[in-house]
Amino acid sequence: MFHVTRVNVAQHLVILPADEYIEILTLIYQIDGSFGRTYMDFMIKTDHLSKQFSKRNTQPAIDDLSMSIPRSILFGLVGPDGAGKTTTLRILSSVMLPSSGTANVMGFDTRKNPDPLRQQIGYMPQNFSLYPDLSVLENLNFFADIQQVKKERKPARITEMLRFTRLEEFKHRKAGTLSGGMKKKLALACALVHEPQLLILDEPSTGVDPVSRRELWVILAEVVQLGVTVVVSTPYMDEAERCHQVSFLSRGKVLATGTPNELIKKLPFEILELKASPRKKMRQIVDETQGVLDWRPVGDSLRLNVPNNGASQKILLSLRERLDQDQLKVTLLRPTRPSMEDVFVHLVSTQRGHA
Repeated sequence: MFHVTRVNVAQHLVILPADEYIEILTLIYQIDGSFGRTYMDFMIKTDHLSKQFSKRNTQPAIDDLSMSIPRSILFGLVGPDGAGKTTTLRILSSVMLPSSGTANVMGFDTRKNPDPLRQQIGYMPQNFSLYPDLSVLENLNFFADIQQVKKERKPARITEMLRFTRLEEFKHRKAGTLSGGMKKKLALACALVHEPQLLILDEPSTGVDPVSRRELWVILAEVVQLGVTVVVSTPYMDEAERCHQVSFLSRGKVLATGTPNELIKKLPFEILELKASPRKKMRQIVDETQGVLDWRPVGDSLRLNVPNNGASQKILLSLRERLDQDQLKVTLLRPTRPSMEDVFVHLVSTQRGHA
């Protein structure tokens, strides 16, 4: 019998295909007592949170934002640039005050009682903010001192962080000469050096190569397995699928919150994938096919929204017949699993329709 442990889940989870990843996360929720006991014990609660930077600007950066984030999970705040992700994270980390509403983090009101909160969170901003002229080891020593890590604990903790972030062999290298991925790992190590209960990361994988990006998510999975609550913002929909829960943010408003599976299952349509040439004719045929609700290009293929009332097979056969009749070269025509990108596109389209 295969035993799911914290270590082997953390080491292997994020290199699985997205659907297997989500299935294993669901399994962990069911069998891991720590998740079950703390799911309703919220690390973060916001009520009607708003931030207006200028009275002249009628559009607030965040608008009436209310959400609850359980403990010991990887929570994703997902949305495009300008959605309000950074503003939200700055308020949650007590770096910025809201214009109205409240944010309660770890039992502390970020407006009324920020000092004890700051001692218990790790915050990693989007831009590299460490000292480039100091070595990896010197940066870790500096942040350990700033965060008042006890002298008897500091050497062991720094060694742990170097090992944990795979930076042991680079500890004497100046931070400014590190690659983009290594800089992110060092910033993560500095944010974790004082053993916070909550880790807040603002787009940690932006500007990082694919291999380093994957390694970073492996590390984040390990952090969560240690019981730390991780809140991460990202514009990438594939990263949204790696989170236990996500909130989609657009124009300062939360569009939807839930697990990736929950949000995908709520889609009011199924997806067909089509790739054929010539592409102009392919698009014309899709436009003329009865039952296709909408479509969008992804590379040189199309993703078609079709009703989830059992009509997808009929629409697929109708498309096949028309494509063959017009002698198109069909490379791909099949039902496919909806993605988080499909969810986001649908939510944004709905929001615009209601605006």
